Amino acid sequence: MTRTPAHRTAPSAGRPARPVRPARPGELPALVEHPGDPERNAATRAYLARLLDSACTHPAWCLVAEGGDGRPVGSVVLWTLPGHDIPLAVVLFEAPADEPETAAALLGAAADLAAELGATALEHVLDAPAQAPQFQRDPERRAGLLRQAGFRQVRDGCRFSLHTGPHTGDRLPPDDPALVFRPLAELGRQPFVALLEDLLTDTADARLAADVREHGARRAAELLFEETAELTHDPDWWEIGYDAADGTPAVISLPAENPLVPVIGFVGVAPAHRGKGYAAAAVVRGTRILAAHGATEIRGDCDAGNAAMAKAFLRAGYRVVANRQEFSRPL
Repeated sequence: MTRTPAHRTAPSAGRPARPVRPARPGELPALVEHPGDPERNAATRAYLARLLDSACTHPAWCLVAEGGDGRPVGSVVLWTLPGHDIPLAVVLFEAPADEPETAAALLGAAADLAAELGATALEHVLDAPAQAPQFQRDPERRAGLLRQAGFRQVRDGCRFSLHTGPHTGDRLPPDDPALVFRPLAELGRQPFVALLEDLLTDTADARLAADVREHGARRAAELLFEETAELTHDPDWWEIGYDAADGTPAVISLPAENPLVPVIGFVGVAPAHRGKGYAAAAVVRGTRILAAHGATEIRGDCDAGNAAMAKAFLRAGYRVVANRQEFSRPL
C-alpha cells in the first residue's frame, strides 16, 4: 500500500480540497486566526507555543490548509509526550465549516505523516462545551469528520477540574484512617502492576476494558503503568493504599503532571474493596500531593459510565467541565 505524502492534497469526491502543507515559520504559533475572537486566538497561540517549547510537537508536525490568499484556513498538529519522536495524537484540528473535503485532507495528511514517523495509531480528544486552549466548537460536526476520516470513538468520558491554592489541603476531607498508604519509592514497580492487573479484570472503563480484551489483564496493566509513568512524577507521589483491617492492597493513586497541567493520572480500587469510598480517598490523596507541590489547577478524566469514579471526583471537590470523547485511528 502506498501513502500520500503529507504535503499533497488528498483526493475528494466533492469540491477540491485546499492544498495541505507544513506551516511556514511566520505562521507559527498562530496558525488559523478567527476574526473577532481574540480570546480563542490568544489561547491557541499560547498553547502551540508551549507545545513547541516542550518538544510535544515540532514545526514540521504543524500542517495547514492554504487559502486562496496563501494564508492558513485550516490546521492540524501532531502531538507527543516530551522526549518522544513518534506522534501519539492530533491537536488544533481546524477546517472551514463548509469544507469537509479540506477537513479530510488535513486529517489524512496528518495520518500519513504520523505513519512515516513510525506511529501505528493516532488519537484525538473532543471536549464539549468548547473551552481553552483548543476551542472545539460544533462538536457534532467535528465528531462526524473524525469518523469519516477513520477515527472511532473509544471512550465517552467526563473531564473534571479543581482550582487549588495555598490552603487547598485544609479544605480537603481528611485521609481515610481505614487506609495505609505506601509509595512507589518504597514498594517498587511490581505491587503496582499486580494491583492494576487485579482491578482491570473488572473495570467500568470502556477503553481499559478494550485493552484487556486485546492484551490480557497483565499486559494491559503493564501498559497502563508504563504510559502513566511517561508523565512527570516523583516516586513518592505514587501510592498504594492498603486496607488497615486486613493489610491487602485496596486502592492505587498515580498523580502526575502532563506538559500543561497537573492531573490525577489514574485512580483504581481493587474489586474486593469497592463500595467503601476508597476511590474518593485516593483522589483526595493525589490532590493533596499535587497541591502541596504548587499545582494551581488539577484535572482528571473518567469514563462517563464509571459512576463510582465520577462520584469520587465530586466528593473531592472537583467539578465537571466537559464531556470528553476520545477517538482513535489505526495507521
